[in-house]
Amino acid sequence: MQTKMEAKIYNQKGISTKTITLPVKVFGAKWRADLVHQVVEGMRSNKRAGTADTKDRGEVRGGGKKPWKQKGTGRARHGSTRSPIWVGGGVTHGPLSDKNYKRKISKKMRAQALFSVLSKKIKDNEILFVDSLFLPETKTKNALEVMKNLSKGSGFKPIASSKKPRILVALFERSEKIEKSFRNLPQLEIVFLKNLNPLDVLKYQYLLIENPEGSVKFLESRG
Repeated sequence: MQTKMEAKIYNQKGISTKTITLPVKVFGAKWRADLVHQVVEGMRSNKRAGTADTKDRGEVRGGGKKPWKQKGTGRARHGSTRSPIWVGGGVTHGPLSDKNYKRKISKKMRAQALFSVLSKKIKDNEILFVDSLFLPETKTKNALEVMKNLSKGSGFKPIASSKKPRILVALFERSEKIEKSFRNLPQLEIVFLKNLNPLDVLKYQYLLIENPEGSVKFLESRG
């Protein structure tokens, strides 16, 4: 069993400055596809608004009178224009707004699913640790330069050149300059580490974690 894990920490210039020891329970967990699927589907279900609603034949307007007499017309028998087979009629087995899509996900399940996803990401070399992100002024140009440096130094080339969102940036603390400068880059999305969850991590190929020491310590406390 693996007892010690280490990863490189890069600065904004893309230079590896030091290493960090990673807790095995967070970054060396077993891949549990069943648990991850259960948590992710539960989170997706909890995001549903549940506002879709259709009317059945008892709720649609009109149709109180029989369209035509039962026999002698040569046409099929009908008792009401509110029938589901009529245009403008009721809907059969349609969605109702009173359906509850909420699913309970315990803190332990959510944490273990996140650890499982993070462990797979680190194994696949898809997590990048950056000591800190700092920009003297709010400019997308500066943010792009940082991403190019990291891409070149770490070997994570797609994080600077992709036109589609491929990297999730987890900030340890709120920074208005960082958020405004990086949010115009099409290849990434910004979240805060305290809100990191398996659903968001799985949506992106790469994960960039800022302030590794504080971030790893916080993630370990969640388990």
